[in-house]
Order: sequence, then structure tokens, then C-alpha cells
Amino acid sequence: MATTEILLAGFGGQGILFAGKILAYCGLMDNKELSWLPSYGPEMRGGTCNCSVCISDEPIGSPLVLTPDILVVMNQPSFDKFVKDVKPGGKVFFDSTMIDANTDRTDIQLFGIPSQQMADDNALKGGSNIILLGKLLKETEICSLDTMKKAIEKVVPPKKAALIPNNYKAIELGMNA
Repeated sequence: MATTEILLAGFGGQGILFAGKILAYCGLMDNKELSWLPSYGPEMRGGTCNCSVCISDEPIGSPLVLTPDILVVMNQPSFDKFVKDVKPGGKVFFDSTMIDANTDRTDIQLFGIPSQQMADDNALKGGSNIILLGKLLKETEICSLDTMKKAIEKVVPPKKAALIPNNYKAIELGMNA
């Protein structure tokens, strides 16, 4: 892997920045070069939100991801806006409960799983983003499961440490979807 450019997008409050931070910590723990660049719409919670993550074996020229290798999307407006920018051969991970993946692109791989429904069915409130990360981990092997679990432990704030097992469960659900 030289450089992997990842774009995560959705509404504020869906855990986009949290998921991006987990991926960034995965790169950090694997001794990679990395950048994490959050971007909010003016409305914050409920508004648009995206996050650029670059993980590389070499220094990163720009933290802004304009043509992602990997796109993780959690709402229809983000899918419609960013799917056209994915590099040929790229991968798109999306919540099929929320998104109708209508695209004429045949040069990218689409991985749709009903992550919101899976989170609801497993009492994992707010876990849809982490379920999508589990699917991404399985399909890209961007890092090891152990590294991702350690990254989750690092990103979850101490006062919410009780949620770490739920995040592990969400990763496993995504990997098995």
C-alpha cells in the first residue's frame, strides 16, 4: 500500500468524524503516515459532515481527499455527491437502509449493508458507522482486527469506556455481513 485515501460522509451526528478518527488511529498504530481532516456543514448536528483520512507509507502531500480510493457513506445526499469522485477500482461502503445506490459506474465496487437496521436489531444505538467500518476492514484489510480494536479503545473517551464492547460487537457484525 502506498497511499490509501478515504472519504467518510453523512449527516452530523452519525459518527462520521468518530469513524474517521478510528481509521486514523489504525494508521498511527501501524506506524503509517496519516492525516485526518474533518469538515462540517454550517448546521453541525443534522447538517452535512465529511472526513478525509489518508494512510500512507510515505509523507502525505495534502490532507484533502478529492478522489477517494474508499468512500464510506451514511446518507443519500452524500452518496449522490461523492460516488462520482471515487477512483476507478475504488470501493464504496454504504448503509443500504438509508441509501438507494443508484449509479451507472461499473468501475467501482459497491458494498451495501443495512448497517442502521443491524445496529437497531442488536441494540447498538449509534453503531451503524462502526458496523460499516467492520465491513471495510473485512473487504480491504486496511489493518488488523486487533489494531482496530486498539484504535477504538484509544478513541472512545474514558467516561464512555462501557461502550467499547458494543463497538467490538459492531465491528464483528460488519465483518460478518
